[in-house]
Amino acid sequence: MNTLRLIILSAAALLLTAGTAIPQATYSFSEKKLFLDNGYISRTVSFSGDSACTTSLKIRGSERSFTRAKSGEFRFMLNGTEIDSYSDWKLISCTPVNMGSAGSGAVIKLRGTGKTDGIELEITYLTFSGLPLIKKSVSFISRSKEDIRLEAVDTETLNLGFDYVSSWVYHNYARMKSLGTYIGNWDDPVVVIHNTSARCGIAVGNEAPGVLKRTAFHTNDRNLDAGLTRPGQDFPFRKWLKPGERWNAPAVFTALYNNSDDGYKVVNEVVNDYVRKHMGTRISAISEKPLFVYNTWYPFRTFLTDSLIRDVAKAAAECGIQEFIIDDGWQYNAGKRSSDKGWGGNYGDWLVDRNKFPGDLGATFDYIRSLGMKPGLWISIGSATTDSRVFREHPEWFVKNSDGQTGNLHLSGSGGDFATSCFGTGWTGYIKEVILRLVKDHGLAYTKLDFAIATSAYVNDPSVSGCYAKDHPGHRDHEESLITIYENALKLFDELHKEAPDLFIDCTFETAGKLQLQDYAFAKHAEGNWLSNIEEPFPTGALRMRQLAWWRSPAVPAGSLVIGNLPLDSKNLEADLKSLTGTLPIVLGDPRKLSPAQRASVKKYADWMIVMQKNYDYMSFRQDLPGFGEPAEGRWDGWSRINTDTRKGGIIGVFRQGGHEKSRTVVISGLDPEKTYSVLTGPDGRLVRSATGSILMNDGFEVTLENDYDGSVFEIRIDKN
Repeated sequence: MNTLRLIILSAAALLLTAGTAIPQATYSFSEKKLFLDNGYISRTVSFSGDSACTTSLKIRGSERSFTRAKSGEFRFMLNGTEIDSYSDWKLISCTPVNMGSAGSGAVIKLRGTGKTDGIELEITYLTFSGLPLIKKSVSFISRSKEDIRLEAVDTETLNLGFDYVSSWVYHNYARMKSLGTYIGNWDDPVVVIHNTSARCGIAVGNEAPGVLKRTAFHTNDRNLDAGLTRPGQDFPFRKWLKPGERWNAPAVFTALYNNSDDGYKVVNEVVNDYVRKHMGTRISAISEKPLFVYNTWYPFRTFLTDSLIRDVAKAAAECGIQEFIIDDGWQYNAGKRSSDKGWGGNYGDWLVDRNKFPGDLGATFDYIRSLGMKPGLWISIGSATTDSRVFREHPEWFVKNSDGQTGNLHLSGSGGDFATSCFGTGWTGYIKEVILRLVKDHGLAYTKLDFAIATSAYVNDPSVSGCYAKDHPGHRDHEESLITIYENALKLFDELHKEAPDLFIDCTFETAGKLQLQDYAFAKHAEGNWLSNIEEPFPTGALRMRQLAWWRSPAVPAGSLVIGNLPLDSKNLEADLKSLTGTLPIVLGDPRKLSPAQRASVKKYADWMIVMQKNYDYMSFRQDLPGFGEPAEGRWDGWSRINTDTRKGGIIGVFRQGGHEKSRTVVISGLDPEKTYSVLTGPDGRLVRSATGSILMNDGFEVTLENDYDGSVFEIRIDKN
């Protein structure tokens, strides 16, 4: 191949940032080198003989390479043989790619030779305007005449250029710290390697779904690997490719920072901006975001009726609720089991129990809509009880456990009254039609999709996972069933959105697979994630809610975290509401117990949230509040939801959880230092302070909370003059 040099400049040649003209995106290529540089991050990928490697990875303003002179590009197992980027590859082409807000860059095509014969790789590198971040993805194309087996796929394999002795690993949503060798799990959508000596670091994001994530550091010598699980782990990844088949591995992104002792900063800023603007999360894509949701689960459980729902809905509407969700108990099976059995019954056929809802759900939903609320339903997305018609007619649609028996992944692996369906069968099309029927027939606007489909959040035995059937069309063996189940479930969400674009999908942590699990894979395909059932009274329940919100954000979108479940009839409802506003507020309880005055008070708060969302789109943002850490007993904590795109303001919350001090100084980040802002109490709008952004970011303002357990929320509003 003749030496080529291809320079690609995006349509907008310059990006003005802080008054400085920065090239938006420049990519160049020759047969020996790919150079990516968007003015904030640069990466050089070099080709020599049969190998490919990263020879430089830098951030603007520094000559330090974050990798050593030669860093591998990828790694995987092919039919049981270890393969990496030094293993018999022939460079075929390098072509530009421009995906708009989803990034622009280049695609390298490699063809295997020798021991890699029979497979091609397409490696895509994308950069984004204004961000020191590169997204990388690998596609596998089989050129073999026989089926091939992929395992242990690492999309990114970097050899870092700084020592491991002085490096912290920020893991578990980048909230916990570890030293030395680290092998992560499903709770690592993003990991930060922060070097204290060099005052720099790298964040690596892993978009693999659920329990198939693996991110590791220093398992050999300063290596940083991100991709899918390996043989021998609890939930090993495997994918079989037929001749000519193409499979896209989950993407990985890397973000750089320097001149900082704060390893959390990159998550609050660069990672948060990338996830919000470029990753394509569902909550970022929808313009009308839920702000105040009610669910019937507590205290009513499954014992629901149309008359009860109408009474509760009327009271909820008077509180300003916007989405009203009917949980478990509305459904009935063709097998005629009593729908009053309670939890664990009547799954699979998803027929409306006309004994409870004589006018079908349509009449109930019409009433909910007449009150100004959107109706929603709970559905177990992958379960059916043994008396259901679908189970009796299609037993082949359900998972087999390791003993070859029908499996129950949610509970113990087998037995019980219901079975788990397999998303590698016709079940996927069946449940899609069930949900679309409810949307079309009744105007369903919000669906809470629940229960285990791949693994259990409550069973520790890893063998209770996936499907062991040998005859299901979607997977060849148990190992492959895991990726099949996840991919087909996420594809189902996409298909539902295509045919019902206004449907809000709330996919619970139980469906994701582990306790309180949320990750990028699910955030890209479902708008929300029911993260917990919190029924403890104030202040314990509110603390637990804020802890979960702090733990998982800002690594994942706060607006997708359906956390709370605190009761509307709480004696400390106002304090609970202030905590809830930090994510996507959802409440339970019995609103009928509130007096008219109490309902009016809650509605005032709900109306305030609507105005705040209209003015600032605060649901798209969440940052750590400077000077406040993890919510804990005996401390103060807080959150910030400032619109850092427009810098017009937003909202913040400050909480005293038994802390000894009655007052704390609060500073705010993300403001325009030259503009003047007003700090106002929410929801009553009392002026606390007016000052420039510079003063509020450096000197702040004083917050006093007289009660040991209390909180305050504030609007931060840019002044028009």
